[in-house]
Order: sequence, then C-alpha cells, then structure tokens
Amino acid sequence: MSQTEGARLFREAWIAGVHQHFPGEPKAGYVTPWSDTPQWEREAAGSVYEQVRQFIDISGGTTARLTREQKSRFVATCWTAQMFKHFENPKPGYVADWPDLPSWQQETDADIFEAIEKSLS
Repeated sequence: MSQTEGARLFREAWIAGVHQHFPGEPKAGYVTPWSDTPQWEREAAGSVYEQVRQFIDISGGTTARLTREQKSRFVATCWTAQMFKHFENPKPGYVADWPDLPSWQQETDADIFEAIEKSLS
C-alpha cells in the first residue's frame, strides 16, 4: 500500500472511530471526507500510517499482542510529533499527552492502529 493509500486508510479509520466513539454530534472537521481534508493533515496521516506500518513490520507482527491502550498511545505520540512538524505553535489539544485525551479519541487511535494491522495481514 502506498503512503497516500495508507493516509486514506488512516483517515477512514479516524472517521469510523469518531462516528463510533464520539459522544453526540462530532464537529464537521472531525469527519471531513478525504477529498476535503487539508494537505497538512493528509501528509500527517500518511506519516503516522507509515510509522505504524514500520513498527508492525519490525516487530515481526507481534503488535497483535499489544493492548489497545499501547496501540492507542503509539498512534497518539506519532500524531503529536506530526503536529509539531506542521505547526510552529500547535493548539494544546493537538499535542495533549495520551492520558489527557478524551476517551473517544483514545479508542479511535486504537482503532486506527488495528485497521493498519488488519490491512497488512
């Protein structure tokens, strides 16, 4: 899968997770379709996809044994690094540490990791 296809997979998993885990009606920006996603966000999604893919690969596929929390933390940390890459002074919510993220976002990040795992099997 190319990095662009991986970025789309990331975005689709994010949107599905938001619809499943977000309490109430999510902000429009949370569920913006790929075609309307800003370029910086496409690049960030592709980079995080690639980091997760490489992590799974160099772990010999044993990431299936990680907990959902461990998977979620990995995605969140990779995303935070991308926010620092793309923004000089990112909003605090963009770079919050994993324990400070809302539970819906923690669950969605775990879903993203697992969607990438599934795409590689």
